[in-house]
Amino acid sequence: MRYVKVSLMPTDGDIDPVGEEIEADPSLTRESILHFNRLNDGTAVLLTQLRGSRERLEEIFENCDEILSYNVSSVRDGLQAYVHTEPTEAGAALFDLTEEHEFVVDTPIEYGGDGFRVAIIGKEETVRRAIDDVPDSIRLELEQLSDYDPELRELSSLLTDRQQEILNTASDLGYYEVPRRATHQDIADELDVSTTTVGEHLRKIEARMLSEIAH
Repeated sequence: MRYVKVSLMPTDGDIDPVGEEIEADPSLTRESILHFNRLNDGTAVLLTQLRGSRERLEEIFENCDEILSYNVSSVRDGLQAYVHTEPTEAGAALFDLTEEHEFVVDTPIEYGGDGFRVAIIGKEETVRRAIDDVPDSIRLELEQLSDYDPELRELSSLLTDRQQEILNTASDLGYYEVPRRATHQDIADELDVSTTTVGEHLRKIEARMLSEIAH
């Protein structure tokens, strides 16, 4: 089994019918897709994590014809929006990929830059076929390709969301490579936090994971 992380950037439209409007609004920030599914009637449901103005988000949903229903909740880390919607062209294309190829999407799916980052798990030939079938309207960049280790994924699930974010950033920047390609300062700059915060979190992360491995 292979674990593949890619960046997907739609070149025409967005996977979310209100995505472009949210991105253009300084009072809102999209963070991740926690769950997604296409229903038998062709419509889709999304559970997303955001930060910012609940009132502005609800106003955007209310004025979008493609949004059939929605519910916005305030949570500790921001907002969660459950949306029932008509899928966009880019969204439908991605639903087609998940239904045509036998792979698992590892949620949450992270928003970032001009698109989003998604990790998939499956047999190597299945993953390659799925990547080949990504439509021309979606630009793909490969970020990570490795063997899937379910034990390591289970260890990662023991961490808080903030710890996972710092661990993923450290890994992406090359903090754990030999020779080391990133410092605490590099990670802090990427996440807009202090080096002290980075150091404390990494010590807790490493202690927790080493403790679990030892047992």
